[in-house]
Amino acid sequence: MCLAVPARVTALLPDGMAKVSLDGVLKEVSLAFVDEVAVGDYVVIHVGYALAKVDAREAEETLSLLREAARA
Repeated sequence: MCLAVPARVTALLPDGMAKVSLDGVLKEVSLAFVDEVAVGDYVVIHVGYALAKVDAREAEETLSLLREAARA
């Protein structure tokens, strides 16, 4: 099973890349599939690619559910 998760963009990098934060874990991802991304936006990431922008409220709700599931 594969899982795509929301992450907050912390920096825009050269060559269509971005640095994102997953609960404080920083990762570089490609923005090749997403237009007009800015620092502070949330993107859904999967295997090193941002697949779509997502609303901040929706991203926080999803992350909260994932944290809750991890505790169970």
